[in-house]
Amino acid sequence: MVADSPESTKLYAKLRKLPLNGPALKKLIEAGLTWLRTNQQIVNSLNVFPVPDGDTGTNMVLTMQSAYDEIANSPEYNFGKMAHALAHGALMGARGNSGVILSQIWRGFARSVDHIEILDAPSLVHALVSARDTAYKGVVRPVEGTILTVIKDIAAAGELALQEFDNPTDILEKVVDAAHQSVQYTPELLPVLKEAGVVDAGGKGLFFILEGMVRHIKGLPLDTALTTVQPLAAMKLDNAMEAIEPGQDFEVVVDFQPRGSLDLEGLYNDLEAMGTSIQLGEGDGIYRLHIHVPTEKRYAPIDYTMSLGTITKVSMENLLAQMESIAKDSLGSKLTLAPVEPGQIAVVAVSPGVGLSRVFASLGAAAIIEGGQTMNPSTQEILAAFENLPTDQIVILPNNKNIVLAARSAGELTVKQVAIVPSHSIPQGLSALLRLDPNGDFDQVVNDMNRALDDVESGEITVATRSVEIDGVQVTEGQAIALHNGKLILAADSIEDACLRLLKQAHADHFELITMYGGIDLVKAELYRLADLVRQKYPEQEIEVQEGGQPHYQLILSIE
Repeated sequence: MVADSPESTKLYAKLRKLPLNGPALKKLIEAGLTWLRTNQQIVNSLNVFPVPDGDTGTNMVLTMQSAYDEIANSPEYNFGKMAHALAHGALMGARGNSGVILSQIWRGFARSVDHIEILDAPSLVHALVSARDTAYKGVVRPVEGTILTVIKDIAAAGELALQEFDNPTDILEKVVDAAHQSVQYTPELLPVLKEAGVVDAGGKGLFFILEGMVRHIKGLPLDTALTTVQPLAAMKLDNAMEAIEPGQDFEVVVDFQPRGSLDLEGLYNDLEAMGTSIQLGEGDGIYRLHIHVPTEKRYAPIDYTMSLGTITKVSMENLLAQMESIAKDSLGSKLTLAPVEPGQIAVVAVSPGVGLSRVFASLGAAAIIEGGQTMNPSTQEILAAFENLPTDQIVILPNNKNIVLAARSAGELTVKQVAIVPSHSIPQGLSALLRLDPNGDFDQVVNDMNRALDDVESGEITVATRSVEIDGVQVTEGQAIALHNGKLILAADSIEDACLRLLKQAHADHFELITMYGGIDLVKAELYRLADLVRQKYPEQEIEVQEGGQPHYQLILSIE
């Protein structure tokens, strides 16, 4: 919640009197984006399940960045026209379910303020109501206790505040208070949140955006994170490549034991002079500092931390070298995609690993988008993948439940005939692709691919990123965990045990084929050792092994 400070009183009085025109909207959006980015890792850490997919904050930041980039250099004075440009940018840059819903919020907002030059209080409230309605309509099965509930409560608070205030700034302040209360109440509406002990991540992200706007009006800082320390288990340090900006040459992680209590505000101020992407975690008296720095400052965080206490561990990664390696290993130079002729059906598949991409290509995919868990492609990236294909019949396989909405948004932006086959896993996507007949009837092929989603059982093995109890399964951070068709079913002390128990619970002995896709973090020898164990347990089944190359998940299992 936003607190007043004596130093900002005069600025606040001045800003709240300024007209809400196009330039004012640009400033507010920049402020909301900045404050969201400052608190990005807090939003990411609100992941319900103990799997490494805590990317809601990242998706919302990238969506808002795209929205802001669309208006950053615009001189437009008209509020409504600026809002329309903002909404277009959000739509094209939308990533993940949270980002797509956020883009729908801005879309509804923009529709309501069409041609309004200067925003007044009634127009603001009407726009919030329109944002709520558009967001709800954009989701097939709205779920309460999510970002949808928060925008609904925001609209209701705006309508109530309008009975008392006639200044848009006063309305906005009441809306932020309502957003905070709504976020805190989300666990009461969605049992899985209460079970995990967290609030809704998307709703929290929306709150930070609006709070950033009010902080700007009040003259409060936007680039200093709240002086809190997250648990070590909540730190997401495996996404260093999510957004490498100029000056982020090295990633430095330092574990240290401070000599005394830490001045967190002073600590953050000192670190901001060194670099970006700052995180601080604590567990059992050991603090972990994460920061991105330019080359010339790569040792500065180490020297600084040494002045605070005793260093126990240091890790340093050259981000530029990693980026160059990724560029050299680009999919386009290694894959032979299916040729497409006019009138044929082309399939676009989202794939999280090079090995899996090769499999999709071998089965007839005409285009492949790199993406998946923690790296959801944007609406624009999906659109670009098929817009230039020489056919107007397109099928998209998202292969992840958090990419389906972005795929649907991309399909709505083209004159081509686009069908989304809502595959939620890699095995489902591969099963659907096996039904492709490039020269077949479009509707029939799409129906066949949709039916194929039920022909396969999906299994995923990963390592728990937090300790939690979900659906009666007690999980301890660091344990191997298994998901069956997207549902957490067990925790185990090893990848091997998790794999064998998952296959047993999935009744793999009733099926004919088990395919094991090894992740990038699973040593090749270990993958084949596990395959031998599976063959011993299931001698009647055919066992296939592939190096999938997917991050985060040591194993993906297809049972069919």
